[in-house]
Amino acid sequence: MFVSYKWLQEYVDLTGVSANELAEKITKSGIEVEGVEILNEGIKGVVVGHVVERVQHPNADKLSKCQVDIGEGEPVQIICGAPNVAQGQKVAVAKVGAVLPGNFKIKKAKLRGEESNGMICSLQELGMEGKIVPKEYAEGIFVFPADAEVGTDALALLNRDDEVLELGLTPNRADCLSMLGVAYEVAAILGREVTLPETSLEPLSEKATDYVKVVVEATEDNPLYVAKMIKNVKIGPSPLWMQTRLMSAGIRPHNNVVDITNYILLEYGQPLHAFDYDRLGSKEILVRRANDGEKFVTLDDVERTLTADHLVITNGTEPVALAGVMGGANSEVTSDTTTVLLEAAYFNGATVRKASKDHGLRSEASARFEKGVDPNRVRVAGERAAYLMAKYAGGEVLEGAAEVDTLTVEPAVVSVTLEKINRVLGTGLEMKDVEAIFNRLQFGVSVEGDTVTVTAPTRRGDIKIEEDLLEEVARLFGYDNIPKTLPIGSTTPGKLSEYQKKRRVVRAYLEGAGLYQAVTYSLTSEEKASQFAMEKRDFIRLAMPMSEDRSILRLSILPQLLEVLKYNSARQNDSLAVYETGNVFLSNGVEVLPEEKEHLAGAITGLWNNHSWQGEKKPVNFFVLKGILEGLFAKLGLTERVSYVQAQVEGMHPGRTAEIRLDGSKIGFAGQLHPSVQKDLDLKDTYVFELSLKAVLGVETEALQYQSIPRYPSITRDIALVVNRETVSGTLKDIIVKAGSPLLKEAYVFDLYEGDKMEEGKKSIAFSLKYVDPERTLTDEEVTKVHARVLEALKEQAGAVLRG
Repeated sequence: MFVSYKWLQEYVDLTGVSANELAEKITKSGIEVEGVEILNEGIKGVVVGHVVERVQHPNADKLSKCQVDIGEGEPVQIICGAPNVAQGQKVAVAKVGAVLPGNFKIKKAKLRGEESNGMICSLQELGMEGKIVPKEYAEGIFVFPADAEVGTDALALLNRDDEVLELGLTPNRADCLSMLGVAYEVAAILGREVTLPETSLEPLSEKATDYVKVVVEATEDNPLYVAKMIKNVKIGPSPLWMQTRLMSAGIRPHNNVVDITNYILLEYGQPLHAFDYDRLGSKEILVRRANDGEKFVTLDDVERTLTADHLVITNGTEPVALAGVMGGANSEVTSDTTTVLLEAAYFNGATVRKASKDHGLRSEASARFEKGVDPNRVRVAGERAAYLMAKYAGGEVLEGAAEVDTLTVEPAVVSVTLEKINRVLGTGLEMKDVEAIFNRLQFGVSVEGDTVTVTAPTRRGDIKIEEDLLEEVARLFGYDNIPKTLPIGSTTPGKLSEYQKKRRVVRAYLEGAGLYQAVTYSLTSEEKASQFAMEKRDFIRLAMPMSEDRSILRLSILPQLLEVLKYNSARQNDSLAVYETGNVFLSNGVEVLPEEKEHLAGAITGLWNNHSWQGEKKPVNFFVLKGILEGLFAKLGLTERVSYVQAQVEGMHPGRTAEIRLDGSKIGFAGQLHPSVQKDLDLKDTYVFELSLKAVLGVETEALQYQSIPRYPSITRDIALVVNRETVSGTLKDIIVKAGSPLLKEAYVFDLYEGDKMEEGKKSIAFSLKYVDPERTLTDEEVTKVHARVLEALKEQAGAVLRG
């Protein structure tokens, strides 16, 4: 909302308060003033001039040579390129030495051989936007009324000596979408009175009801409709002061009748509409819902197709206006209009919003109806407009109005105790202080004991509950005046939960291991929803999906990560490692909230190492993936509790996939994608994993303990075992560790052989075993005894024999 400081002075005495000071006070009271614009900033030396003579420039077809009286003795010669300059006009003249916007200085000059002593200015050259300049002056200079005094300050006549406050209003303060609304607010802040505009006039003896009848079918959408009649109007330009006020507010002037309706819109916040009565085609106004498919041409000459959701004003048969949004071309006020039917109405905000949105017609009127207008200002706004049309358009106002009124207006009555006001605000106000604040706001106030009861005027539709009264007291008392106190009571320092700490460890480890974090959609397609799901549940489908590809809540993170690999691979980034932590959504049945579980998933493809200068290239394989996971579990202190068991998972390679178990319970899987899946995605060998992060991080772990480096030497024994091809190394390792305890401290695989020198169905697995006692030096006999026990256990439990 743009608020003219000079215009505001007509309603509130602003003596002693500058525009900037007022802006600060308004901001401190709760309405942000986003800026104060000085309209004539940087402009000087512009006066009213009289074009005494205009002749064609002798050396240029598009230039005029003008003799202009600027009130300083002899007329000065000015060369002007405006197509509409003419003898007898009163115009804005920038004298020699004047400064225009952009620090443009006016000097004596010669144009095509003729001297020019100044510049005849258009409104745009004085800093006004072209879109708000009256159309007749949009392509040329502005012409003042004939009574403008030569030599006077042109900027003052154009209201450019004003300052404009830009208010950043929140939706609840629709009352300040008008000059009077701002006036009430400023009066309350300054403790001054509001002067209301003049509306009284002497009407004709003829009655408006003799000319028009109003019928409202859609009373819920339009509970109040008032039609006033003004005869014998003379269409012409509105007064200069009105035009400049409209332009300062960002509205282009048209003619006196239309400008008056726009002026009332700004003054009262009540949209009005003027119809050419003679073009209506009937003596009836019928307000109804539109028919589906009904056609209507609005003022912008665009044909609109209406629906039953839209409210229209009709002449009994065809629409003449889209209620609250825009009038129709068939009843527009033109230069030939002599009789005006003036509409002042209260329309339902939701209905207006629907029509405005459907047709892309956002107007000053629709914005105010959407947020809510004051129902008690509808009639007085119409009276004020009629008064101005009588005064500035020569109109004769008929007595009364044709109207339909089914509007019930109940002002809000809200009570609050003084104790609660002081307790919530931390103040020590007395009842007289609170009562004075509400009196300044011009609210009705009554006091009974410790309770104050307030009757809010209908212009303040935001006052509904006692918290609203607390806000009014706080802002008018002054937020700066509220005592500052420190909180009392014990405080608890914030910290991360154990789960959050571990999750950060997971992310830090994976990124340190070379994986990039990805963030993908939680929504997927029905085709991908069940892929790689660790738990099979029914799909959870969105009621209003953005597309079919984003219609189902995911059951696994992997399908989205594989899309990331596919996208990068298609762009020649074919060696990539990514991970993601995020929720999967498991259905618990119809009308029951789904269960959300946080998962961790990763995917790697291409080369894991590529040291070209060493001639070393290492593609990803199962052991790279497993190594990453083992490092993660080691970081979390779970190494001894995690095991890997060969498994079959749909979409995964049947021989290179393992189920991951924690304390014997399944927590996820890891392995290579099935070759057919890799081919469909156009990927090289790709390895993936997915874990239930909640299961991994939710288990309790022992505190990390450090051990000193052994002081005594260790003894290493290597063994090569011949076993069945189906036997996995993990099983053998478990047997070795159990049998060799407590002296056996390490056991790891360092070789695997399945060549032609092995017996059919057999393979050789080599382990390195390290024996150590931290308290003493082991003897060879002790190690041999334990080592023999290990070999015996391997033979009995796994049928393993030493390779010869």
